Amino acid sequence: MNEQKFFLYARKSTDVEDKQVRSIEDRIAELRAFAKLEKLEIVEELIEKQSAKIPGRPIFNAMLDRIVKGEANGIISWHPDRLARNSVDGGKIIYLVDCGHLSFLKFPTFWFENTSQGKFMLNIAFGQSKYYVDSLAENTKRGLHQKVRRGEYPSLAPIGYLNDSRTKTVVVEKKKSAIIRKAFELYAQNNSRLEDIADFLTHQGIVTKGGKRFHRDRISFILSNPFYVGLFRYAGEIYEGKHQPVISKKIFDQVQEILKQRGKPHNKTKMSRKHFADCSNAELAE
Repeated sequence: MNEQKFFLYARKSTDVEDKQVRSIEDRIAELRAFAKLEKLEIVEELIEKQSAKIPGRPIFNAMLDRIVKGEANGIISWHPDRLARNSVDGGKIIYLVDCGHLSFLKFPTFWFENTSQGKFMLNIAFGQSKYYVDSLAENTKRGLHQKVRRGEYPSLAPIGYLNDSRTKTVVVEKKKSAIIRKAFELYAQNNSRLEDIADFLTHQGIVTKGGKRFHRDRISFILSNPFYVGLFRYAGEIYEGKHQPVISKKIFDQVQEILKQRGKPHNKTKMSRKHFADCSNAELAE
């Protein structure tokens, strides 16, 4: 194929660290203008809204397959980092250039020529993109670990707590925390099942986002969550949190022992819904 035919490839990342200031529509308009100025024939415009941190972008991979088949021999994109931010995809581009399937790469913000020096500079550009992603991930991870060591929970607060956007802290949600505390106390009495606790929470208005009763596995997760005694799990470790505990360690330990002993509690007597209904607001507030 002697003539130049190009795929226009535009990518809008879903990653916060890779956000573009300009909209994808603006970027495409600029690429069209660039192609017109350079008198480049566009075979098709390909738009992908996905991160390039890891391999597996379907539109990108399909574009490379079509280039191998001879449908085009060039790519127009804003910058090499729109094509690849990982070593696998960057390597694919370089390999297609080496094989002669991909002869032209045109960027408004980066100059590429199909020479040994040009491929070397393109490789550096891909490497810089990957370094940026890796470095940012390391800094983010380091920042999270520092936050965790300070006792600050780095995720969404569990039921009974709220993430305070103003103070960037986790605070107690008074009403729901009282209900959760009562759930622990009921289970600690050792005469109710996980399903009974789910019924109790449902009666108190604590249900799934879809309005359904919690599954027993979710109840087990709630009852084994150390967050309620002022601790939290992160990356397989337990840390002491700055947040206020809502149950005593004694109650929590009792519940853990019961969960451990029962394993799969199928034979325990089910408490009546009336019993749960009789738990007054005054009890919950204690």
